[in-house]
Amino acid sequence: MVVSKDVLFVNAGGAKLASVAGTMENLFDGISDTNLRGVYFTSQKALPLLNDAGAVIFTSFFDEFGMAGTSVVSATKAAVRSLTRTLASELLPRKIRVNAISPGVITTQIFGKLGVPKEVVEEIGISLQEKIPFKRFGSPQEIAKAVAFLASSDASYITGIELAVDGGLTQL
Repeated sequence: MVVSKDVLFVNAGGAKLASVAGTMENLFDGISDTNLRGVYFTSQKALPLLNDAGAVIFTSFFDEFGMAGTSVVSATKAAVRSLTRTLASELLPRKIRVNAISPGVITTQIFGKLGVPKEVVEEIGISLQEKIPFKRFGSPQEIAKAVAFLASSDASYITGIELAVDGGLTQL
């Protein structure tokens, strides 16, 4: 998370794969605490520190399609998408723009933390890569550039959106 007087970037995310039937309450609570509760209350605490005409940017993902085993992470990220719209509306009087980045599949360490065997992670990776129109995973630098754009004055007329930075996965 990057916080200044003008920009709040809330980049929280945790994922463990489990079917609805196989999701235990502690797994649900842990993912919800990271992906929604943490995002919500970080935002609440940071809002008084933001200057008017600033920007809030959330990270969202898994809210565009249903993928088996991602019910909890998908539900929490859909809630973040809804929070983006609601907070954008609430902060209009302060001219604070609120948007979300939907990063698609990015080469980060989260793949090693899914709670499934390495072979399953590799199969998921191959399957996802085949579905991405660009046939590759994105880089953290590509996400950073999109966040920098939404944080900049170049995006001064944009609020309430979810910007898909996913190689066309959810659009094509």
